[in-house]
Amino acid sequence: MSPAPGGDDSVPPDTAARRDTVWTVPNALSLMRLALIPVFIWVLMVADSPGWALAILIVSGLSDWLDGKLARWLDQSSKIGALLDPAADRLYVIIIPICFALKGYVPWWVIGLIVGRDVLLFATAPLLKSRGVTALPTLYIGKAATFALMSAFPWLLGGQIDGIVGTVSFPIGWAFLIWGVGMYLWSLVLYWIQTVAVLREMPRVTSAPAATDR
Repeated sequence: MSPAPGGDDSVPPDTAARRDTVWTVPNALSLMRLALIPVFIWVLMVADSPGWALAILIVSGLSDWLDGKLARWLDQSSKIGALLDPAADRLYVIIIPICFALKGYVPWWVIGLIVGRDVLLFATAPLLKSRGVTALPTLYIGKAATFALMSAFPWLLGGQIDGIVGTVSFPIGWAFLIWGVGMYLWSLVLYWIQTVAVLREMPRVTSAPAATDR
């Protein structure tokens, strides 16, 4: 029996429906992480409470780890979840360092490297699209860089707390930050190498002419 026009026999209907589901536990955790961003900004910048800001980052980090686990355990992976999770990561990686620089916790040149890297990475999107490629394969070093940066932020906040907590946390936070920024920049180099390879090896996509009635 031939497949229905436009159908896809490779994906069972129930699996396709699950991928299109919006209201799942992992997606709820991702939305919570996004909602905590303005709360974090207010707590740190307005209320000037590094301790509570640290608690928010810990909760956000745990939810980031948990939503991926639950997506696999509960078989609740979805298209919207594949967008929400990295979007939350990108916002945290950009907004938190800016807040830290405004508070004087880290120098502005660190922020310039982090934000500049993302700007240059976004610049590859139209080039890839011209070859019909929507995204490059995710690199392990990019994930490791994001993990290091997300780990650095709580430690750096802990370094602002008086006493033994701050004494121990401060150098650990800087170690994670240096490691994370280094890998973040190296992943940019690798992504651009992949982009150049795509531009050289794949032909430019041309839009098909519009159909006309005869």
